[in-house]
Amino acid sequence: MLTSDFDYQLPEELIASEPLADRSASRMLVVHRESGTIEHRSFTDLPKYLRPDDLLVLNDTRVLPARYFSNDGSKELLRLTFATPTLWRCMVKPGKKLRVGHTIAIGSATGTVKEIYENGDRLIEFDQVVDETAFGHLALPPYMEREERTEDKERYQTVFAKHEGSIAAPTAGLHFTPELLATLPHTFVTLHVGVGTFQPVKADRITDHVMHSERYFLNEESARRINAAGRVIAVGTTATRVLESIAQKHGELKAADGETSIFIYPPYEFKVVDALVTNFHLPKSTLMMLVSALAGKDLIFRAYEEAIRERYRFYSYGDCMLIL
Repeated sequence: MLTSDFDYQLPEELIASEPLADRSASRMLVVHRESGTIEHRSFTDLPKYLRPDDLLVLNDTRVLPARYFSNDGSKELLRLTFATPTLWRCMVKPGKKLRVGHTIAIGSATGTVKEIYENGDRLIEFDQVVDETAFGHLALPPYMEREERTEDKERYQTVFAKHEGSIAAPTAGLHFTPELLATLPHTFVTLHVGVGTFQPVKADRITDHVMHSERYFLNEESARRINAAGRVIAVGTTATRVLESIAQKHGELKAADGETSIFIYPPYEFKVVDALVTNFHLPKSTLMMLVSALAGKDLIFRAYEEAIRERYRFYSYGDCMLIL
């Protein structure tokens, strides 16, 4: 398959750059795989589609402020991972100002470039811990075309976020309120979402794409409940990747932690996930390929065409889809 097979045209005004005041007020496009039918519902209708033995699986990662600027504003870092609180792997710009040995001052901390990786990332070591509260910013997706606001610190975070480590939010979970979640059968996995999740695939052929790696964790209790469920409904592609990665690696779903670079695209036989709650994804992204593997490419594109026609809101702060 070609990456261009997963392209579509989206009117810019349908990109949701602002969140709804009420998390659960989103619309929900319901896609029935067996019949090929599509329904227009509200997210609060989700309980109506659940069976007694269903289990929702959500990603409880917490988004960290990953974007930092030098004191003089001339340099920018996007922290990808950190081995210690003072040793960061970063994307940087402009690169010419951050070669090996160059420094960057953030508050009272000074970082020195120790290494430049093949892909251009930098390893930067700071002489003291950078004050995240004072100098850290959320790395909102570029398509929002705006800087973060105070309300984003809470709104670009799920209400069940627990384990710190993500650059971006697991956006399918943003629709849940504590009140709604309390009424639904659910459990959690953890996958720390990296910057690669939302980047378009640049290779012409899907099989030439090098997938990013992300850390995950699944505990014993969650594994037991998932194995006992009649139908597993993943909330988001990140939860999907954890479940399918573990099953693929171990031949069964069990408690595990590690890194996954699983790349799910058609045709793929799902081993754990039966249904999916997900947002609308960027053209030519690995996420478009994943949902196409679950529902079938033709049905997904028909659903997207209908969502555009009905003026659904797209991407991180947008509406959602339930694939049954």
